[in-house]
Amino acid sequence: MDHQPLEPEPLLSLITALRRLPGIGLRSARRISYYMLQHDLQGLDILSRALSNAVINLCHCIQCNNFSENELCSMCSNSNRDSNLLCIVETPADRNILEASRSYHGLYYVLMGHLAPLDGIGTHELSFERVLKRASDGIVKEVILATNFTAEGETTAHFLSEALAKIQVKVSRLARGVPAGSELEYVDAGTVAWAMMERKPT
Repeated sequence: MDHQPLEPEPLLSLITALRRLPGIGLRSARRISYYMLQHDLQGLDILSRALSNAVINLCHCIQCNNFSENELCSMCSNSNRDSNLLCIVETPADRNILEASRSYHGLYYVLMGHLAPLDGIGTHELSFERVLKRASDGIVKEVILATNFTAEGETTAHFLSEALAKIQVKVSRLARGVPAGSELEYVDAGTVAWAMMERKPT
């Protein structure tokens, strides 16, 4: 006798989609799905439309690679930013915490990840050639490597440092004010500000 699925297909599809989110397993995805359908249909509809809007209207800034509504994001087009400084971070969340520290007023490049050879993520997947092109535009005077102090972040910083050494640009790394093994997103703004001010050449 064939076993029938516990949930109808639309509900199974919702649970499967939620499981794609980081940290969400089958039980959590099922619990979220049931809660939203039982108690917050309006919220589920808002979430659905917000997701569709993000997919349709967001792109990557041609200069910093961060998410943007336009070809050039608002930060890259802001003439008040110091275009001589370029800070390389792993994720948009890392950029946001650096901004919250109010210690940096230059521009950014967001890698959208870090080197992870075992997962098939190498220099090609992170478009290192695009990073190097950005750093060698003749305007950038200093590149600050602000990748996380994890094994992957350190490896990424090492590869970038070696590649940038061939370009006539100063390269520095965030000071160890940021605890080893930590991710910038979860570090308080004061610690990040200190690390930015105490950055050292690589």
